[in-house]
Amino acid sequence: MFIKSGFLLLLLFAMEVNAYPGFRQLELTDRQERTLKLAVWYPSATPGKIEKAGDNSAFEGVSVIRDASPAQGRHPILVISHGYNGSWRNLSWLAQIMAMQGYIVAAPDHPGTTTFNQNPDEARKLWQRPLDISRIIDFVTGSPQLFGETDNSRIAALGHSLGGWTVLSLAGTQFDARQFIDDCQSRPQRSDCVLIEKLGINSDLTRKKLSANYRDARINAIVSLDLGLAPGFTQQSLRQIDIPVLILAAQGDNVIRLPAAQESGYLAAWIKPQWREYGIIAGATHFSFIQLCKTGAETLLNKESPGDGIVCRDQKGFNRIDLHQELAGKISAFLNASLNYPLLLTESRRRAPTTR
Repeated sequence: MFIKSGFLLLLLFAMEVNAYPGFRQLELTDRQERTLKLAVWYPSATPGKIEKAGDNSAFEGVSVIRDASPAQGRHPILVISHGYNGSWRNLSWLAQIMAMQGYIVAAPDHPGTTTFNQNPDEARKLWQRPLDISRIIDFVTGSPQLFGETDNSRIAALGHSLGGWTVLSLAGTQFDARQFIDDCQSRPQRSDCVLIEKLGINSDLTRKKLSANYRDARINAIVSLDLGLAPGFTQQSLRQIDIPVLILAAQGDNVIRLPAAQESGYLAAWIKPQWREYGIIAGATHFSFIQLCKTGAETLLNKESPGDGIVCRDQKGFNRIDLHQELAGKISAFLNASLNYPLLLTESRRRAPTTR
């Protein structure tokens, strides 16, 4: 088991390799494609004014240096996909850690299924999500002046919840809408089954689009965090995955109904053992994977929108800070090993800058 002290050593080591990461927010616009709001963390070249990104009255942000000059050298890429009605802020805590280890980390808001854009017409274009990720890889690899040079042989994708479904699609899996709907007949109360109409899974157009192959051959490793919609992936396509996949599930099903055995466990059962690692995180609920809640956040969120405070709940007796440390250790170790990316101190050892 990865112990807390090991994580702290890893984090301190990473802080010596790279200071607080640079951070940029952009919009990708194209007449032929939908507008994507994008956040990118990247190794920074020089100290600068530190600020909090993604911070608000309910959730903790992370320390960054906005619009910093990128560090020299070539860097691996990690693209992150958020869950249903989430945002790039949800996994900003992990993005900061990975950027401090030398990764360029990019995370979009997926139109229609983000906190800030719940347009029902966009939500029913579920097949656009994996295309969003491929489009972001195009942009990041083509923008060294903004984020630094990329190591295009080391690209990974990570997703939580619906984001987990998104990144598995990029590994070459194929989704059978009828198979998913049939599976939901016996489990109508499962949280992802409730979304069949909202995500357009029962429409002819969506069904045809979802059955396509969205594999992005540039992606060398996948991380799935407590995903949904897994029973719609065909067993044959899961068996054909030939890149490393880390599957992590929440132990607690008392917050949202996505049982590990029916979702993450389904992936683990059909992906060949040599290509997958599977673990269940003790004490975690579905929302333990997202950012830290501030004191009083659950009450505040419930006041603004009854029921939303559930996102601040972990299993009794467990602490989200500790859970994040465990997750960061597992994810970092998996990605560094899968991408053959050793954490080596550069000749310019840098320490975290002081706030000014």
